[in-house]
Amino acid sequence: MKKVQYIFGALALITIPNWVQAQTQAKDTTLSRTVVVEQEYNPDIIDASKVNVLPKVMPPTVSKKTVEYDATLAPAGNIPATTMEAYTGAESQDKAKRGYARLGYGNYGNLDARANYLFILPNSDKLNLNFHMNGMDGKLDLPDSKDKWDARYYRTHAGMDYVHAFRKMDLNVAGNFGLSNFNFMPGSTNNKQKFLSGDVHFGIKSTSEELPLQFHAETNLMFYERQHDIQYQDAQEVMVRTKAGAMGTISEEQFVGVDLSMDNAFYKNNLFEDYTSVELNPYYLYQSEDWKIRLGAHVDLAFGFGKKFRVAPDVTAQYIFSDSYILYAQATGGRQANDFRRLEMISPYGQSSTQLDATYEQLNAALGFKTSPVTGLWFNLYGGYQDLKNNLASAAIANYSGSYLQLLQGNMHNIYAGAEVSYSYKDIISFTASGVYRDWKTAKTENNSGDWLLYYMPSFEANFKVDIRPVSPVLINLGYQHVTREKIGDKRVDPVGNLYLGGSYEVFEGISIYVRANNLLNKDYQYYWGYPTEGINFMGGVSFRF
Repeated sequence: MKKVQYIFGALALITIPNWVQAQTQAKDTTLSRTVVVEQEYNPDIIDASKVNVLPKVMPPTVSKKTVEYDATLAPAGNIPATTMEAYTGAESQDKAKRGYARLGYGNYGNLDARANYLFILPNSDKLNLNFHMNGMDGKLDLPDSKDKWDARYYRTHAGMDYVHAFRKMDLNVAGNFGLSNFNFMPGSTNNKQKFLSGDVHFGIKSTSEELPLQFHAETNLMFYERQHDIQYQDAQEVMVRTKAGAMGTISEEQFVGVDLSMDNAFYKNNLFEDYTSVELNPYYLYQSEDWKIRLGAHVDLAFGFGKKFRVAPDVTAQYIFSDSYILYAQATGGRQANDFRRLEMISPYGQSSTQLDATYEQLNAALGFKTSPVTGLWFNLYGGYQDLKNNLASAAIANYSGSYLQLLQGNMHNIYAGAEVSYSYKDIISFTASGVYRDWKTAKTENNSGDWLLYYMPSFEANFKVDIRPVSPVLINLGYQHVTREKIGDKRVDPVGNLYLGGSYEVFEGISIYVRANNLLNKDYQYYWGYPTEGINFMGGVSFRF
């Protein structure tokens, strides 16, 4: 199997594309293009992401108004940070500087290194190179103890993305390579962990409206290795993930289509079963000046491990009136594979001695209202109900050799209500304030014994962030994240309370210095069960656009 690792290492200069969708501008200027680059590469704030990864309400963002440029700079990513999308840009941004690099260092040994370059080749082909590495190495206070933990966590990613534009379709060849290397707390069953991942992507997508069908198809060969699990060494997952879809036109306002996705998973060096899962998503789409309606369903089948047949709705509707007032409703769902990649995202410190079935969102029903009374200002109110089968949770387990976090599953549902307000004015100021309340319940068991799975589920989440550019070379970021967990009996995990501040200053054209600080209130909180976060921490560095 080492040969497979070498193959992925050789393909480490490829990354799966996540296209940056620039908003339509009435006038393309050098300033607006520069801001797009800064928006994509503004230093992300460690610890400023949501704690739990849950299926989200997807409110519409369309408007009959002319969309004004939005310079919102959203901090993202606690360690391990989610991969930042590679900057590919649109052709209208060709005159913008295509290269970016930055390097920073902080008081907990925090490292922040990133480099990216976009090549515009003949025939409008694009080649994007990307590398980043972040992490920390410092002593953290152990919960309920005077002892210290010499914590270490580094994550590295390298990739490349190539797009060739044919006359009526695009060909995309991409892939990436990743490495996460970290240690566990003292007293854990294992003292260290290493995740190795890589993937190769081939895809085509139609680009011409003259074709009778709009289509897309892709295949992805994905490799992942967990080096030190509780019962296994070098457990490996190889997955072939295939996606395809086609949509045809009935009339100017009506469309029909079907999407297909299939996973073929194979395991080695553990006792996990191979499996194949297939999802069909047929749908009908109606779009007019005032209405957008989608009527569809998710039909999910699995063979091998997790052999099941499931069906969930895929229905959304929105009505636009008075130019910028939107009423919307949704009833959606679907399957979320709990592959090795998702396990790391949910809890990198979590381990599983048994194979985990896919999480299935049986229903996510919501009603909402969104409005923009003034250009650049948005209000959004929504509420709904969510039903999750086999949702992931973690628990602290102790055995004869030490302790560890066990990843477990349970059926859960919640009623939620939320609100959001945002405002942006060109690239001068933007702010967002949001909050969502959830009332979680587990499937009824004797003595409500399953309630402990909710210890780290968020009952209330609030986020506030503001970005100000008082003068052209200066950018200031300020934000606060609060997460309250569910109360089980008379116990509740301490809430997250992260106040962060950052800023950058362009010393010379294309050369900036930046600083950022997190947990300014020096709160003791945990994103993962029992694992402390850094106290007041800061980082400074320099960035280049070329």
